[in-house]
Amino acid sequence: MTTETAETETPAPRRSWQEWLREYSELGVSALLFVIGVLVLADALTMDVDIAQRGPIGPKTVPVVVGTGLLLVAVLLAVDVLRGGRGEAEGGEDIDLSEPSDWRTVLLLAGVFLAFAVLIGPVGFPIAGALLFWGAAFALGSRHLQRDPLIAAVLSLVTYFVFNNLLGVPLPGGPLMGVL
Repeated sequence: MTTETAETETPAPRRSWQEWLREYSELGVSALLFVIGVLVLADALTMDVDIAQRGPIGPKTVPVVVGTGLLLVAVLLAVDVLRGGRGEAEGGEDIDLSEPSDWRTVLLLAGVFLAFAVLIGPVGFPIAGALLFWGAAFALGSRHLQRDPLIAAVLSLVTYFVFNNLLGVPLPGGPLMGVL
């Protein structure tokens, strides 16, 4: 008569919540894409559109396609991550990944964009755009105090005239456009 001995298996140690989050952190990207997809679809489907449109493709088509695509990518990414798929870490072509982030530059750029958003209404695109272009150049390290504002002003005016006059996209001119 043979007797089988029962092997005792030790249970795997339980992982902490932080370890699980670190291992499946890419699910956060999937969740973000899913939320954005739901918001885009909800906005597109509740869009108030004039019924009399020409052709089969109306103003809801592109947002519905984009929202559906975002949902599809979110679900496929979540499935891939849960099955063990991982994205490769950035190799870095011309950056040193051991260096910390340059938060000063990031905050300066965020401030420049916020100032642009606040100023575009009262002072118009040419002035706000010049401040945006000059501020971005300054935040990214350019210190040519005579050249940069001149280039920013020319770039802003050219952008304004191309969009406003050639493309027919009206941009706020502000008080400067009454003079020109």
